[in-house]
Amino acid sequence: MISAAILGGSGYTGVELMRLLAGHPELELRAVSSRQYRGRAVADIFPSLAGHVSLAFSDADPQTLAGQAEIVFLAVPHQAAMQAVPQILPTNTKIVDLSADFRLRDPDLYEKYYAPHACPQLLSQAVYGLPEFYRREIAAAGLVANPGCYVTSVLLALIPLLSAGLISSRGLIADCASGVSGAGRKEEISLLHGEAHDNFRPYSVSGHRHTPEMEQELSLAAGEEVRLTFTPHLLPIDRGILSTVYALPQNGIGAEHIRSRWLEVYRGEPFVRILDPGRLPSTKAVRGTNTAQLAVETDPRSGLLKIFSALDNLGKGASGQAVQNANLMLGLPESMGLAGIAVWP
Repeated sequence: MISAAILGGSGYTGVELMRLLAGHPELELRAVSSRQYRGRAVADIFPSLAGHVSLAFSDADPQTLAGQAEIVFLAVPHQAAMQAVPQILPTNTKIVDLSADFRLRDPDLYEKYYAPHACPQLLSQAVYGLPEFYRREIAAAGLVANPGCYVTSVLLALIPLLSAGLISSRGLIADCASGVSGAGRKEEISLLHGEAHDNFRPYSVSGHRHTPEMEQELSLAAGEEVRLTFTPHLLPIDRGILSTVYALPQNGIGAEHIRSRWLEVYRGEPFVRILDPGRLPSTKAVRGTNTAQLAVETDPRSGLLKIFSALDNLGKGASGQAVQNANLMLGLPESMGLAGIAVWP
């Protein structure tokens, strides 16, 4: 068995990681930290893990956790990960960072959307953790920056199209909606049941932090600067993301060309499903899985393409993708421990 540890296991991504690792045939969770719950049994805080995770939360520092594991998952908030990574890297313990601290290649851009970066010299060592496009680099990496949930839903849809020149790089619009777990496990009035239930609203409309991450990867795919209009929305559900992207096709390109391109790029990919014409993605169809669904339709009136993408924000959008990356980094089958079937209803 390969030993694993989680730094910051008391949030939704942390408990999802524990759930996945508990069923993984080759990864064994040896330690999980939480300052808030230090000394308390994991199963006392998360009863769903009773009988599956027998550990107690520790208050271990990053170096101590690294000494207990061959791979460490960082499920800590932004700016906390960049304090931990310099302590872990010298131990040769592999790292999958679920925060945004190492996703952006430009430290000035990180500072604009977050704060000054504590270790900008390490940004070049981080591999962007989208396996469908960086599989070889991930397999050789010591530090992988796990993409954001909104970002993954948009990039899986658009990277193949921009790289092939099937759509214009101008005028791209992404309207995306996420379940409340995407905001994290925290006390916040807007996330209370009485506020979020039976409600639907946009937020961060003047510039969400995921926007530069999307534009960075889309620009690389297009070979030119891409500007994306991105509006996130809060869905009154626990988990799931549904993204609707509007794109202007190049001359003569229709929905059938988009589907053909996706089928070509994602042939053999275990976690990307291209839906047949007339079928559309839904959050419940991917709930609890590491799978993303893609579909496309043409709007005959406007001439725009309507591109749809659905995934579980805690699965392919976070912890599931983190395990997928860990499998690659450790030389294991990529889909190992991730073959779960969606929960319905």
